Amino acid sequence: MDKKFMRTLYASYLGYIVQAVINNLTPLLFVTFQREFSLTLEQIGFLVTYNFTIQMVVDIVSARYVERVGYKRSIVIAHFFSAAGLLALPALPGFLPSPYLGLLAAITLSAIGGGLIEVLISPIVEALPTEEKSSSMSLLHSFYCWGHVLVILVSTLFFRVIGIEHWRYLPVVWAILPLCNGILFMNSPIRMLCKEEDSLPVRKLFSMKLFWLFFLLMICSGASEQAMSQWSSYFAESGLKVSKTLGDLLGPGMFAVLMGTSRAFYGKYGDRIPLKKFMVLSSIVCVISYLIAAFAPHPVLSLAGCGLCGLSVGIMWPGSFSLASAHCPQGGTAMFALLALAGDVGCSGGPSVVGIISERVNGSLKMGLSAAVLFPILLFLLVQTLREKKR
Repeated sequence: MDKKFMRTLYASYLGYIVQAVINNLTPLLFVTFQREFSLTLEQIGFLVTYNFTIQMVVDIVSARYVERVGYKRSIVIAHFFSAAGLLALPALPGFLPSPYLGLLAAITLSAIGGGLIEVLISPIVEALPTEEKSSSMSLLHSFYCWGHVLVILVSTLFFRVIGIEHWRYLPVVWAILPLCNGILFMNSPIRMLCKEEDSLPVRKLFSMKLFWLFFLLMICSGASEQAMSQWSSYFAESGLKVSKTLGDLLGPGMFAVLMGTSRAFYGKYGDRIPLKKFMVLSSIVCVISYLIAAFAPHPVLSLAGCGLCGLSVGIMWPGSFSLASAHCPQGGTAMFALLALAGDVGCSGGPSVVGIISERVNGSLKMGLSAAVLFPILLFLLVQTLREKKR
């Protein structure tokens, strides 16, 4: 690939790291928010729901307007919104009448940026002159995982050295990354996936039964991933009664490392492994991992379940994108935006289901996590249906 496009590829990798910061920094502060701002478990769960709801709204708008505005202008705007949200997170809770409103306002800004990044990065990389598209997509999405790991390591180090009571400085430090990457995208060549007039219109996509199968597949992918990812830090710290440092490293930390390993593995060896078969196996392992996390008799085994879940969900999101792109190459940005919307529905709904059920069952997060097995079971059935269609 031409060196000038390598700059675009590197910026895209960093873009997913920015996305990881947006989605995973706040959950590390859930217990702190609960203590400092007197939030309920449902209020904390709604922070996750609200983040992905805003991203869903952005996905819907993007399906119609991103190709008109242009990829480059949109991705730069996305990074600046992300930076603004991170800068607002420590400032607005003390500025607005209610700290909770301040958190929601900051999340609004960052979620706009995160939603645009999610819609744009995959088609930007898909449009690059590369071979083995599914492997490239899996490798790209692994950088979200490495970003998640980086968020956990840097944040944990910050909490240990500076102190959790000074958490407000941390988002300011992270805001440097989207500011710099936005500038990098300004100076990188970006190709359109396909011309606007060549893309399938939204109404045509809606009329395709196969599109709705991929839409449901993305919902299950997002829910399977985020139901564990968003709650693992809280689960380790409050449910398993381990220290915050150990809980973050062995809960979301191990989850992210193994999810990234799964994606990097398929990125390297994907040309030898049938994608659908790999996704079926992953869904089975995902069910097992949730049951281990929820019902294991020892905290160490529960944390191992969290990590195993990361390994199992790694292929789900990028695999769903790759299957959709292969079956519908003229879907264009609208299809990627709508699939991102579906993924965000899952990312919002999965953690919310866990939070709501936990609240209803005497605050038992284990019961909430056990209910989340519904999502990988549905994913298994959907991929099996897709496999049957090809026979």
